[in-house]
Amino acid sequence: MPYFSSQMSVEPGSASVLQKTSADVTEGRAAVPASFLPAAGSPPVEWLIDDVPVRYPDAVAGMETQVAAITAGEAAERVWLVEHPPLYTAGTSAKPRDLLVADRFPVFDSGRGGQYTYHGPGQRVAYVMLDLNRRRHDLRAFVATLEEWIIRTLAAFNVRGERREGRIGIWVPRPDMGGGREDKIAAIGIRVRRWVTFHGIAINVDPVLEHFSGIVPCGVSEGGVTSLADLGRVVSMAEVDAVLRREFVPLFGETVGAAAEEFPG
Repeated sequence: MPYFSSQMSVEPGSASVLQKTSADVTEGRAAVPASFLPAAGSPPVEWLIDDVPVRYPDAVAGMETQVAAITAGEAAERVWLVEHPPLYTAGTSAKPRDLLVADRFPVFDSGRGGQYTYHGPGQRVAYVMLDLNRRRHDLRAFVATLEEWIIRTLAAFNVRGERREGRIGIWVPRPDMGGGREDKIAAIGIRVRRWVTFHGIAINVDPVLEHFSGIVPCGVSEGGVTSLADLGRVVSMAEVDAVLRREFVPLFGETVGAAAEEFPG
């Protein structure tokens, strides 16, 4: 499967982007205008929150169903907020050596771009299913806008998240730890099919950070992993969800609530 950048997978049907290199997407994102609003008159993005942990295969099946319906013009775009039971996922460029403890948690091939990552309770995963045909065919701008969404959400809790050139995701400087250390607080991994996106972002709210020790997260061994709770911000998942929705609107457009039973799959 063709892919580019460390956190992105692009399937046939989005062929014009396959000529891009990793640098086209991962470099210079800070200078990209952070806005990915749809064309005027587009329907709102459906907003769904699952209140119980979602099995990873069920999440993938649900995304596949929704993406197929969006592509066919039969469904609205959707953001789906979930937590998962403890597990590791392997992206299309995952290296076996980066799975440090193979028998600790279930490991799933994800089909998204990127390498190994951890999902579990206390981490908010947002699966972002948007039709870029209604917006624009610019994956670097899409990734930059996802990053801006995370940065604005963290800022609401007085956490300064930052981009890093050549790496996708959001990092927090840790001067308290010394040595110029920085820790990753949020990851991004997406897949694109016929210009419809799926998979998405993960923000560490209050997961068990030791669970990340079974992998080299996203293939990056420098720095550590942190969370809002680790940084002293004790907030509920509901508070994070409310800010995510508020900050989504000026970047990606209006939302409308969707009942859990409406989600296919």
